[in-house]
Amino acid sequence: MLQLRPSCENCDKSLPNESNEAMICAYECTFCIDCVQKILFNVCPNCGGGFEKRPTRPKQYITKHPMQITKTVKPVQMSEFLPLRQKNKDTPPRER
Repeated sequence: MLQLRPSCENCDKSLPNESNEAMICAYECTFCIDCVQKILFNVCPNCGGGFEKRPTRPKQYITKHPMQITKTVKPVQMSEFLPLRQKNKDTPPRER
């Protein structure tokens, strides 16, 4: 089942279930749309993949399958990330 992480891994912005700003990669790394667009340039700092809008869990199931409580906050270390971003930012995610 898809993990619904509660905040952006980079800036710790709150991303509740109904957020339109939550973005995920294929490994469910979760970032806010601002970080994805302005810092990451659609390159996941953990796997190099791209991001898609995170789905919203229907309200009728959120009680049975709640969001993850534990935050994963690992601000991007730009000196380490820049080579990966530079390599992948102009390559469509499905071609990486």
